Amino acid sequence: MIDVAMDMEQYDCPFIDTTDDYEVSFTAIHWQFDGVSEQLETRLAVDGESRTELEQGLTALQNHDNMRECSLFSKRDDDAVIRTVIDQTDAMQVIRDHGGYITGPFHIEDGSERWEVGFDEERVADDTLSDLERNNEFTVESRESLGSEELFDLLENAEPALALLEGCRDLSSVERDTLTTAAEQGYFEDPRGATLQSLADEFDVSDTAVSKNLRRGERKLLRQFVAAIEQLE
Repeated sequence: MIDVAMDMEQYDCPFIDTTDDYEVSFTAIHWQFDGVSEQLETRLAVDGESRTELEQGLTALQNHDNMRECSLFSKRDDDAVIRTVIDQTDAMQVIRDHGGYITGPFHIEDGSERWEVGFDEERVADDTLSDLERNNEFTVESRESLGSEELFDLLENAEPALALLEGCRDLSSVERDTLTTAAEQGYFEDPRGATLQSLADEFDVSDTAVSKNLRRGERKLLRQFVAAIEQLE
């Protein structure tokens, strides 16, 4: 199997348009494509920079011309879970016409979408990417050829992988940004390349606030990491 990770900018996707205009992000929890109606049904987790951004983003999404159905399951502070139905986009049609398939949950933020797409042959992957260029902008971030042993390993350990994903999804946007920046700047290295004070300056908050965000994020990730270890085959 050829697994391709890409950063996609579709011109006919309501989620991308919404994240381009508002500080919200969408992460797919479940998706199902109806080949007869050529529509995609999804359950998505929505994360807003604030409650106001969340409300405005959801309103814009519901009113988008390419949105067929949009209903709210739950909402708490600046997070929500929604169900949507949209028409098949150009990129979706190209991938389906070439026999490609989605291999992982997609994430939409800042006007672009992270896709994980699988193909059975190198030639098919090449042809699909060539056709995608006609009406879409995208960047291939990685391309890997997975053998049967690796595929079986992924299948056997799907549950621990999901546990790790849940830990990442459970992070708030502030916790995620703080952990990412801390790691990139060497806070967790020995010797440290960053301090609480330098991270506080980066986010324009107190060092106490940075410390709390780091600890909360670490606890969430560690809890799911331990759960994943216990489930490993």
